[in-house]
Amino acid sequence: MPIDLADVSKLDVEPGELPEKMAAWVIREETQGEPKDAFRLEEIETPEPGAFEVVVRVMAAGVNFNNVWAALGEPVSVFGYGDHPEFGHHIGGSDASGVVWKVGDGVTRWKPGDEVVVHCNQASYEDVEVHGLDPMAAPSQRIWGYETTWGSFAQFTKVQAQQLLPKPKNLSWVDSSSYGLTYFTAYRMLMHQAKIQPGTNVLIWGAAGGLGVFAVQLCKAAGANAIGVVSSDEKGELVKQLGAVDYINRNEFSGMMRTGTETKEEEKARFAVTRAFSKRAQEILGDKPDVIFEHVGKATFPTSVFMVKPFGKVVICGATSGYNLDFDVRYLWMRQKQIIGSHFANAYECMKANQLMAEGKVRPVLWKTMGFDGVPGAHQMLHENQHLGKIAIMVGATSEDEGCEIEGPGAIRAEVGA
Repeated sequence: MPIDLADVSKLDVEPGELPEKMAAWVIREETQGEPKDAFRLEEIETPEPGAFEVVVRVMAAGVNFNNVWAALGEPVSVFGYGDHPEFGHHIGGSDASGVVWKVGDGVTRWKPGDEVVVHCNQASYEDVEVHGLDPMAAPSQRIWGYETTWGSFAQFTKVQAQQLLPKPKNLSWVDSSSYGLTYFTAYRMLMHQAKIQPGTNVLIWGAAGGLGVFAVQLCKAAGANAIGVVSSDEKGELVKQLGAVDYINRNEFSGMMRTGTETKEEEKARFAVTRAFSKRAQEILGDKPDVIFEHVGKATFPTSVFMVKPFGKVVICGATSGYNLDFDVRYLWMRQKQIIGSHFANAYECMKANQLMAEGKVRPVLWKTMGFDGVPGAHQMLHENQHLGKIAIMVGATSEDEGCEIEGPGAIRAEVGA
C-alpha cells in the first residue's frame, strides 16, 4: 500500500509507545546512484531502543552533503561499515529536532515527551577514550545518519542518549534542525582546537557558507575579530551582518588559488597574488591573522600557511577543493606555525554550543524548508549545486514556526554560499 505523505505528521500512539511501522526515506545498496532515484519511500519496522539508546519522533531534519555521498555510493559506499551490514538499509539525515518517544534501559536523563536536538557523533560506551580522552578519538566513532543508519529522514530515529541536547525554546522545530552538523564542527574548531580569545584575529574561508556563517558568529560571541572571505559583495554584507569586521571578495584575488599543476612561472605569479591578498587582510585586521579557519583545502591551503601569523594556527576540518595539499613547508617550521585537524565535536562541546543558540548569541542561517516529500529533490539540488543555503525537511512539524515557545531571535533566512 502506498504511503500517504499527508499522514507522516500524524501518529496514533502516545509517547512511550512505538508504532509497528514507520515511513522512511531509505537507500539500499542496489538503489545507489543519483539522489533523486536512490532515496525510496518505504514503510519499515520502527526501531526499538537498546540499552542507553533513545527513539526520537523526528519533527524536522536538516539536509547535509554527506547523504549525497551516501546516495551516490561515492567516494565509498556506506554499506560496508557501521551498522549497515546488520540492517541492510541506510536511512540518512545527520541533523534533527524532535520529541523523545521511548527510552532504553539505563537512560535516566531523558523521558518521553522531552523536546530535543540531536548531535551526530556516536561512539561505544566501552571505548576507554570516551571516559578520559575524547569520544572523537574512540575507534568506534561514527557520524550518525551517514556512517550509521537510522538517521533523521524518517518518522522516528534511534540514537544514543548522549546525542541529545535540550531544544532551544526560542527556535522552531525547523530552525532547531538546521544547524547541528556544521555549527558544532565550527565550535570545536575555533573554541577548543584554535582556542580563540577576545582580540584574536581570525580569517574565515567561505565565510558565507554552511560552516562560515557559524564561524563568524562564534568569533563575535568570543570577542574575536573575524574577516570573511566570500565570493560576492552581497555575501560579504551578510557576513558583516553576522559580526565580521569586514570581508574580502576572493574574486579580486582569483590568481592565488592553487591547482597543484602550476609551472615555475605560474607559481611565481600565484604567489604574488597571495602576497597581495595577505596584505589586504593585514590592513583590515591591523595585523596578520592569529587563526585561519580552513575547510577548502588544496586551492587555499598554501595561502593559509603563508599568511597566518608566526606561532599562529591553521585549523582544518575538510578539503572541498581537494585533499592533496601542496604548500611551502618553510613557512610552517621557520615561523613555528601549527596545523590542527578537527572533526565534528564531542557531546560537551555540542552542549556548550547549543547554549549559545538558546541565548540567541548564535543563530541558524536557513535558506529553504521543504516537506517530507522533498528529501530526494533536496539532495539532488545539493548534488547539482543548485542550492543557495541550508535546507530543512519538515517531518512531524506542519509549519515552519511550529515549536517556538518563547520570543527571541530565530533563524536568519538568507541565500548563502562560500
